[in-house]
Amino acid sequence: MTTIGLVRHGVTEWNTLGRAQGVTDIPLSEVGKQQACDMGERLLQEEEKWDILITSDLKRSIETGQIIGEKLNISISHFDKRIQEINCGEIEGTTEEERIHRWGKNWRDLDLGMEKFEDVSKRGVEFLEEIANTYKGKRILIISHGALIGLTLQRILPEKFQKTYIDNTSITLLKYTENKWDCILYNCTKHLK
Repeated sequence: MTTIGLVRHGVTEWNTLGRAQGVTDIPLSEVGKQQACDMGERLLQEEEKWDILITSDLKRSIETGQIIGEKLNISISHFDKRIQEINCGEIEGTTEEERIHRWGKNWRDLDLGMEKFEDVSKRGVEFLEEIANTYKGKRILIISHGALIGLTLQRILPEKFQKTYIDNTSITLLKYTENKWDCILYNCTKHLK
């Protein structure tokens, strides 16, 4: 059995302002750094240790991974572009109010260059399956992004996750046994003060 811990990066200033980040490379805010520290402390208290730490190649995930890794005495093994956040196209950097002002209330119906949900979930699943099969029997901690994690969960466990919401520095635990996925913990933030 392989265990995968999916952690969303800590909060950024753009998260706080409600700006779509997508693949724009935004750093953690001071609050986000503290959240990552709190997650590291939580994981340090657990009996089982993590074998491998992987992050997306975006700054906010890397910073989150570095802070957690420092607490757990584990280095990031590699960065992976496949677990980047959804590319938000023209809406990156905008708030909902700005999008409505610029494109109208039905902006979601327009082609603004946003990556398709199906493509996001496909790359997420391909990544998870590759990691689970490469590191069989290991415990792998993955630092990624809200939409990527949520859409991937919806694809691998559609009966359980018709909708998802992933909080900053939440952890979701997956077990992978005989090519089957099971989610044993979802969007847990008990470490946040």
